[in-house]
Amino acid sequence: MKIPRNQIGKYATAYVYVAPFFLLFLVFGLFPILYSLFLSFTYWKGFGKPVFVAFDNYKALFQDQTFYKALYNTAFIWIVAHLIILPGGFIIAYLLNTEYVTRKNFFQAVFFTPLVTSTIAVSLVFSILFGEQFGVLNFFLERIGLQPVPWFHGDGRWIKPVIILLFSWRWIGWNMVIYFAGMQGIDNELYECAAVEGANKLQILGRITVPLMKPVILYTLVLSFIGGIQIFDEPFILTGGGAGYMGGTNQAGLTLAVQLYEIGFRTGNMGTASALAYTLMAIIGALSAFSIRMFAGQRRTRT
Repeated sequence: MKIPRNQIGKYATAYVYVAPFFLLFLVFGLFPILYSLFLSFTYWKGFGKPVFVAFDNYKALFQDQTFYKALYNTAFIWIVAHLIILPGGFIIAYLLNTEYVTRKNFFQAVFFTPLVTSTIAVSLVFSILFGEQFGVLNFFLERIGLQPVPWFHGDGRWIKPVIILLFSWRWIGWNMVIYFAGMQGIDNELYECAAVEGANKLQILGRITVPLMKPVILYTLVLSFIGGIQIFDEPFILTGGGAGYMGGTNQAGLTLAVQLYEIGFRTGNMGTASALAYTLMAIIGALSAFSIRMFAGQRRTRT
């Protein structure tokens, strides 16, 4: 479509206003993404000229047992944590959406507060709570005659539960807010009609609320893949990442994001770190696509 001459100036002004966004995106968004893809096929220590090595970085990554250890830890933490976060957030949202709960905004703020709290501060508080010698929990365990638990030491068996507890505590409120907003969008007339027909609360939940909430559930599931598989702050701080440890005892807290940091910023192997980053992206993309297709298949089956 041809733009009239008297409109050219107006459109030019609009493009000038939106140009900073596109320039910033090209410099700080698109360029790093494409350059890291290029680096994944090179050997580069952060200075000098990158040396092209083809798929050697990917081969080295898949032959490294530490990668599979980090992959297992990440998958375990993600699965167990989201068995708490997703159903827990839905249940809390459902209870808040009932007429029996007043001061809904207050409870939403209470559950959402951990998410807006600094991850570093929260992780340090959890480190104090679960400290082996001077921790609060071990203090109470000794008071009742039990032995103190080596939360971050010993054989490392307690590292994952602590990380899962912290991760779940921080993110359950976010999912609760999303689910609550979705439930608020459901027409109350559907509930009233179901009640008139004699449906009980459980039937209404299973046949009205859950089916209508499936797009919202899919949204939270995809975002949980993106965020949960990239978990970094909690295991890094709790396992003493700043002190030079890599995942704590027996690498029980080593996740893919922590390994990426270790490879890229401690050993300086930017090529392998970039390869790991794109491997992580492929895993997230595959899981997200699977979830979308699964939900789409269920909708086609019902129709």
